[in-house]
Amino acid sequence: MPSRPSVAIEEFSVSDREAGPYAITAGPDGALWFTMVHHGRIGRITLAGEVTSHQLEPASSGPSIITAGPDDALWFTEFRGHRIARITTSGDITSFPLPTPDAGPFGITVGPDEALWFTEANADRIGRITPDGRVTEFPLPLSGAFPSAIAVGADDRLWFTMNQANAIGAIGRDGDVTVHPLPTPAGAPVGITAGADGAMWFVEIGAGQVGRITPDGKVDEFPLPDRASRPHAIATDADGNCWFTEWGANRIGRITPDGRIDEHDLPTPASEPHGITQGPDGAMWTALEIGTIARLTTT
Repeated sequence: MPSRPSVAIEEFSVSDREAGPYAITAGPDGALWFTMVHHGRIGRITLAGEVTSHQLEPASSGPSIITAGPDDALWFTEFRGHRIARITTSGDITSFPLPTPDAGPFGITVGPDEALWFTEANADRIGRITPDGRVTEFPLPLSGAFPSAIAVGADDRLWFTMNQANAIGAIGRDGDVTVHPLPTPAGAPVGITAGADGAMWFVEIGAGQVGRITPDGKVDEFPLPDRASRPHAIATDADGNCWFTEWGANRIGRITPDGRIDEHDLPTPASEPHGITQGPDGAMWTALEIGTIARLTTT
């Protein structure tokens, strides 16, 4: 049996505790970019730990999930501002209002068509925006589903979690939606990522589980040792493992393609880990709501 990984964890202070670092992604400039949901700022941290940030207007817009776009810029959702926004690596910001009022955009990712696809949590819709700002919206066949995170699958469909409907959805470029209910009641899925095995991997914040769903809808679930750990976000590394944040337990977990789970305590108590991504250095980087960014290096 392969040995379990040893992980070194380093934390970088990026804001005060009230700013709420939330989501994080690797940028096209070799740095990590992250949202500060409560202060309405977009932050940038280099691999050496140098931090800069950019203020949004209004500050109450609630920047949530952020992703690298197809145009060498970063794109993010404004959950409370009901906009999709773009920031260049030099800090120029453009915002695009959505056609549906109070849509509550949350998850966002680049699709296979080089447009940005996003969830509208309050409106039960999936949206698509081109790099020049043209928006199309697709209604879901469920109401009150609260679509959350979204990621592109190996089948070129966009896969997304439906937190309140306890289901995983997939949408094609033509807007055709397929819904797959989860076996465990009240699983409340949030984060989702494409695995190296051609399946999608997701976390169930309500049930304390990691799930895997194949393109044809077969679901496997892997209970965590601490079912109350509140797993929140998940990201795949270059070796095909999935790393996830345990928001309620102050830990980072890793699950291998065959379902083996390892967990690592964060050094600062009650740090509330949220978003996670692999950085250009191969390490996993996670945003902690206490105002820090943590880097996890496997040794």
